Amino acid sequence: MRGEAGLYADLAALGIAHEVHEHRAVFTVEESRGIKADIPGAHTKNLFLKDAGGAFWLVTVPAEGRVDLKRLPGAIGCKRVSFGKREDMQRLLGIAPGSVTPLAMIDAEPGSVTVVLEAGLAEAERVNVHPLRNTATVGLAGADILRLLRHWGHEPVVAEIPVVD
Repeated sequence: MRGEAGLYADLAALGIAHEVHEHRAVFTVEESRGIKADIPGAHTKNLFLKDAGGAFWLVTVPAEGRVDLKRLPGAIGCKRVSFGKREDMQRLLGIAPGSVTPLAMIDAEPGSVTVVLEAGLAEAERVNVHPLRNTATVGLAGADILRLLRHWGHEPVVAEIPVVD
């Protein structure tokens, strides 16, 4: 596992501008509200999902939106989804719930999990995600998240994510 040290090495090697903010551990979007106020940029939440065919998905969306899980499969190209198990997250991404991030794909086998980045985040100048732990936040461009994913052998999906009205 390359972990957080490998992440920072790749950011440096690829010349990706980023900013790191250390903070107390947060496990939910609600817990992170106070921290977000001090960190500029788009804030995220991540859904680790498994589809009806057994494939795993990591969907990164704006923190404020409530994803419509019934309509999501049509938007990302799969069948019915449910939340993935903690054990699968640990096995495939090497992280625990609360620390889920597209940056965890550094340690995922290419093809084991499909990453979906919400279209607005993909275009954002600054997107805030965890660096494989929930006691820090890294801010970087959405385009650079996509660049890192491709560098690690993953082909991300950029999609309009349906939200609950």
